[in-house]
Parts: sequence; C-alpha cells; structure tokens
Amino acid sequence: MKKLADCIQRGVGSISHAQEEILCGLSEVKKVAETLDPRKGTIEQREEEFWGLRDSFTGKSNAWYAHMAKEMEAFSPGLFIGPEDGPRTTDDLERFFKTPKGHERRIHGHKHAGIRIVQEGPTLIPALDAHARHPAPFSPADLIPYRDADTPAGQIEAMKRRKIMRKARNKKTREKLLAELEKRYKEAG
Repeated sequence: MKKLADCIQRGVGSISHAQEEILCGLSEVKKVAETLDPRKGTIEQREEEFWGLRDSFTGKSNAWYAHMAKEMEAFSPGLFIGPEDGPRTTDDLERFFKTPKGHERRIHGHKHAGIRIVQEGPTLIPALDAHARHPAPFSPADLIPYRDADTPAGQIEAMKRRKIMRKARNKKTREKLLAELEKRYKEAG
C-alpha cells in the first residue's frame, strides 16, 4: 500500500501545475457561462459583459486565453438573439420540436418527420403546437385575428426552391427547367 500511495503522490505532484491552470480556466469558463444565463440580466447587459470578457482574454499572453477568445468569437453569432423564453440549449430545442415531429411522423407513417417542417416551419410549427397553448377547440372568434396573416418571405422562397429541386430531380422535366432558368438568367443580366 505504501508503494501505491507513493506512486499516487508522484503522479499528483507531476500534474499539480496543470491542475492549477485547469482550475483557473474553470473559473473563467463559469464567468462566460453566467453571461449566457437569462436570469443574470438583460440581453444587452449580458452581451456587453460577454464581449468584455472576450476582450480581456485577447489581451492576455497565455495560450489558453487566446484559444478561449477565439472560441467565444466563433460561437458568438446567435448567442444573444431571440426571445428570452425560447429554447436555450440543444435539449430544449429537441423538446420544442418533439411534438410537431411526432405529429408529422404519424401523418405519413415514416420514422423521420420529413422536410416539410424545415420548409414550412414558420407557419406549420405554431399550427401543430397550437393545442399546447389553447386546450379547448378553436372557435371562429379565436381564428379571426389570423385571417389576414401572410406567409413569411423565407418560407415562400424555401417552397419555390423545393419546386425547382423537384423538377431538377425529375429526368422528364429537367431539360425544360434548365431552359427556363437559363432564360431567366439572361433576362436578369
């Protein structure tokens, strides 16, 4: 046992410097994580603190801090965008899409939910998930505010691309599609 204890002591002693660096880095990572927590302030306050931390990491000569600053820069797009009550983690996102995906799978009987959720998502997801927010059947009065709603531009564009790609996959319509696209390109340019 004494030999084993000596061996453990030598092993711990040889990595003690690395452990100190890890503990220092852990406290810095916790500071960054606090900027992402919606309970810690407004989006603007947390974003300002996030960039302040990134700038302080950039100014240090340690390679770990330079790496952390680079990672923060890479992950920054989209961190402070969107509603505060929306999905914050990938697990939350999975739970958010679970019900509509299950509904779609049951509709067409496949194991996957299909591309329809991706292309028609902006209008399809609220419709498929409406029962969660409105437990009673909808009455005409409930639906009147939505009678003049427009389909989002991004969804319309996605559906147009879908039609083009379906024509491109079909050997019979591919030639006609290429001629049409070539004509459109010449008219635009």
